[in-house]
Amino acid sequence: LDLIFNIDILLREKKKITISQIFNELITSFLIQCMAASRVIDGTTTLREGDIAVSTGRRSKVCFARSCQWAKSVDGHVYIPYKISPDYSEMDIKLIKKGMENIEKGTCVRFVPRTHQRDYIDIQAQSGCWSYLGARGGKQTVSLQNPHCVQVGVISHEFMHVLGFVHEQSRFDRDNYVTVMWPNIWRGKFKGNFEKFKTENLDLPYDFGSIMHFGKYAYSQDGEPTIVPKNNQRMKFGQTEHLSHIDKMKINKLYKCGKSSQVSTIC
Repeated sequence: LDLIFNIDILLREKKKITISQIFNELITSFLIQCMAASRVIDGTTTLREGDIAVSTGRRSKVCFARSCQWAKSVDGHVYIPYKISPDYSEMDIKLIKKGMENIEKGTCVRFVPRTHQRDYIDIQAQSGCWSYLGARGGKQTVSLQNPHCVQVGVISHEFMHVLGFVHEQSRFDRDNYVTVMWPNIWRGKFKGNFEKFKTENLDLPYDFGSIMHFGKYAYSQDGEPTIVPKNNQRMKFGQTEHLSHIDKMKINKLYKCGKSSQVSTIC
């Protein structure tokens, strides 16, 4: 019923909306409902901004970009060891690996099956779609609930969190680019998901095309926008399909891949 309601809203508000846009909004809507229902993972771990796991007593709450990087190998690559739960089907595993390939293409990041490595990600079909932020040390869970989170774009989004990146609209300078419509946020419960943080922007422009950007109706309680661009209200954002060019630039600058290693970064 919620999905039908969302389709109706989208069709009434946007007469020329494309099927792709509807699909993106529905995926976002489902993830929001799914993540909202899973805000408390267990007694020591909660979710921040809907899909960033935070453990009580750890410095995860302030772990942004450079402060929680994965180690870089002497060969210039950043290897992320992984283990995939046997609960996934062969098709699920192909999609998960496709999400990895989206991160790898054009960057120095490489996902490799875990053998003996101490630090690795453990991909599990738990409740909701979520990840810890950056490298925590030891085993760290990435939850990709089946089937709704096993979408290539969603998988890539969570792997961006694994690398240490937060949501684009969490940037400390976001108010120069978007307006958060606070009264429209679902029952006021999720206003904390629209907080700003003193993140490291790597001297890169605000990216409406980022796979890490919330959609226009994220956490909406009545189908009204919760995020509105300041300069162009027709701006499309909140895509859930692929990394943007700037997303890849972020990875390359943070981890100093290739030519990007010669570019200084600004906190």
